[in-house]
Amino acid sequence: MKPLTGGNMRFGYYPGCSQISSAKEYDLSLKKVIGNLGVSLDELDDWSCCGATSGHVTNHKLANGLAMRNIMLADHQGLDNIVAPCAACYNRLILSQYETFNHPEIKSEIEELLSTKFEKDIGIFNVLELFMKIGLGKIVENRKRELSNLNVACYYGCLLVRPADITKFDDAEEPTSMERIVEATGAKTVDWNHKVECCGAAHSIARRDIVVDLSKKIIDDAIAHGANVMVVACPMCHTNLDMRQRTMKKVYPGHKEFPVLYLTELVGLSLGMNEKELGIDLHYIDFKYDDNIIKNTVA
Repeated sequence: MKPLTGGNMRFGYYPGCSQISSAKEYDLSLKKVIGNLGVSLDELDDWSCCGATSGHVTNHKLANGLAMRNIMLADHQGLDNIVAPCAACYNRLILSQYETFNHPEIKSEIEELLSTKFEKDIGIFNVLELFMKIGLGKIVENRKRELSNLNVACYYGCLLVRPADITKFDDAEEPTSMERIVEATGAKTVDWNHKVECCGAAHSIARRDIVVDLSKKIIDDAIAHGANVMVVACPMCHTNLDMRQRTMKKVYPGHKEFPVLYLTELVGLSLGMNEKELGIDLHYIDFKYDDNIIKNTVA
């Protein structure tokens, strides 16, 4: 993916429900980091829930209607693209647009539902694609802190790169884009086995036992391969891997706390921002990076 060139770059922004609630540190760190890199976000006016995670499994028409309403808003706002930082939101938006433009009966149904016509494909980007479009050289040029003693496990989860024939930005089984972004910060990445495994996703409320078990396996694999921090690009993944560690300690008494950061937070640290600026202090598992010392690491 070639980086964009020119002056101040602007992208449409779909925050989604998590960014204004349980993942507000993701929203905070994203805006601070890309602003530092010379990029502006135009938030969609009157955006609404995209249907993740319950709507799309309840009713197919509802699922497409919810997602396409936000794409309609972007079009009416004169935007050519949308950045959706949540992997679930990204997945819903890109899949619904694909279905709408590739199935005439669905397109007709959604246009009638929303009283509009869809003529233009809107570019749907996740945070990884956003950084790649900004250009990794921008991160390198603006680095102010050395992160070389961080060994990072890049966790994509199950939604960000799938289905690969629609998302198309990376390999579904062996993606590398997050590693390239992390390495641009000066941190090291580890080769591990669970980077595209499911953490339990929306089962976080109804089947916490499933989430705790799956998330524990993901963290253990990262540790076994030498990681001292994990980086994610999805609010649901962060909730399961960060917040659920308190339950892990009860179910697995030997569990040691393991820090999980948003990718935007790691980039922000490399740009010289502190933990409070980036919202890292809001996490359940503490992480403090100061003068090349990891305050919370794996013994």
